[in-house]
Amino acid sequence: MNNLIYVGSDHAGYCFKLAFLDQIKKKFPEMVWQDVGCHSEGSCDYPEFAEKVADSVVKNSARGILICGSGIGVAIAANKIPGIRAVAVWDTISAKLSKEHNNTNVITFGARLITLETAVEAASSWLKTEFAGGRHQRRIDLITALEKKHGAS
Repeated sequence: MNNLIYVGSDHAGYCFKLAFLDQIKKKFPEMVWQDVGCHSEGSCDYPEFAEKVADSVVKNSARGILICGSGIGVAIAANKIPGIRAVAVWDTISAKLSKEHNNTNVITFGARLITLETAVEAASSWLKTEFAGGRHQRRIDLITALEKKHGAS
């Protein structure tokens, strides 16, 4: 995994994303932070930005962070892209376990449901956590097999 992190949001997460990036960049200056949009509070459709982040993550063996009002819609949309394991996280524990056990490559936040401080702490935990492998790898392999069998629908 490289130090490239793709970040995206819809209009509901736009201001939260800007504040989040300002804080997380200070904690992880060694990371390359790529904001793929949106770039205003004007109404837009979250699946477009979830796709941009997810495609970039897969193509570049990177990681991604998505923000919308609830964090749920962008997670659902991102998971339609083969190779993505995205999850909405609410705290440091859910972020840590999502990486340790599920090897997530995208996490999502709900700007209306989580504080900025909690999001920064959760992202920090996720970025520092390594995938545990072992029995968890077997389960990731089963998820990948499901994806190949059924597509990312």
